[in-house]
Amino acid sequence: MSWHRIVGAAVFIALWLPPVLAADFGRRATPDEIKLWDIDVRPDGKGLPEGGGSVEHGRSVFEENCSGCHGDKGEGGIKDRLVGGQGTLASAMPVKTVGSFWPYATTLFDYIHRAMPYQAPGSLSVNDTYAVAAYILNLNGIIAADGKLDKESLPKIQMPNRGGFVPDGEFSKPTSSR
Repeated sequence: MSWHRIVGAAVFIALWLPPVLAADFGRRATPDEIKLWDIDVRPDGKGLPEGGGSVEHGRSVFEENCSGCHGDKGEGGIKDRLVGGQGTLASAMPVKTVGSFWPYATTLFDYIHRAMPYQAPGSLSVNDTYAVAAYILNLNGIIAADGKLDKESLPKIQMPNRGGFVPDGEFSKPTSSR
């Protein structure tokens, strides 16, 4: 094979290959593709899906999927403690849990839905996620043992530390890039 043919083949491949490889990159995502990833939940409840769950159902889901890391009743295991700590934040030994530190109950749903259980994030159904959130809130004394959560009731829950977060002046100023 001559040197000219080798160079010609290399030029042909160099010009042909990048468009072929890039054919599916850089395109706009379709609305259906965006919807698959648009699962965040805001403090006011915007983004919460339809469904619901009870404390009782949450207990069984928690025991099966969460207790291995967080302990039998969320009081501590190999991962973060989820229960207790109320009244400790201003002490020398604050205990930051869902019940003592988190300002919004919707954050609990959002985090469980996207990131839990640890070994299979996002594998819980919407109803199981509401149920686990209900169970954890019940363990913290925030909702009753016969409590149920759904997209209407969850944002209305007043967490004990709701007023404990004060916006930093630097971060609360509007910027021209927004």
